[in-house]
Amino acid sequence: MGISLGKGQGLSLSKTNPGLSEVFFGLGWDVPSNSDTNYDLDAFALLLDANEKLISDDHVIFYNNLTSPDPSQSVQHMGDNSTGEGEGDDEVIKVNLKRVPAEVTKIIFTVMICDGEERNQNFGQVENVFVRLVNAQTQEEVLRCNLADNYSVETAVILAELYRQDGGWTVKSASKAYNGGAQELIDSYTAPPQEAANNVRKPVVNWRYRLQHQNNN
Repeated sequence: MGISLGKGQGLSLSKTNPGLSEVFFGLGWDVPSNSDTNYDLDAFALLLDANEKLISDDHVIFYNNLTSPDPSQSVQHMGDNSTGEGEGDDEVIKVNLKRVPAEVTKIIFTVMICDGEERNQNFGQVENVFVRLVNAQTQEEVLRCNLADNYSVETAVILAELYRQDGGWTVKSASKAYNGGAQELIDSYTAPPQEAANNVRKPVVNWRYRLQHQNNN
């Protein structure tokens, strides 16, 4: 078991785990045992620039966009889990720390309830939500962040942030919630139209609808 971070706490990976190059963020959750309702939670990673804005829609890593657009595909989503059943990680996002492009200064890791608003579902109804960082080479858990707050209306939560600091990477537990689902969260990190390329920004393509991908997990 790795270090458990409380809300707002951070850990410098370059100080505690020097030489760490490849990690994965495992996200997990459980649906209430007494519920007959299906809950579909999804892991997203948003790649941000120095202004903490989304670099492009291609930098939203999720079930319909499994890899980052850089040639090394330094951030990879390993496939969708629509039930949350079973032990351990429900969805996994891999990060090669050495190959993340310099323009990416922060990566935020989120869990969102698919169609939560339409189904009247929220994080107050989901149990044991967590994100953990694991050394991909040794499979050793480095740290874990648990969702401690009871969000009774929110449908999207940022669980952790990975950002550059002092020439290395630091992870911070976040626990910031939104009640407008994926779109509200993504919009909050989008540059205003006057700052975006060509003054036009299209919404993230197909974030609501699942495309068929091979699950590599």
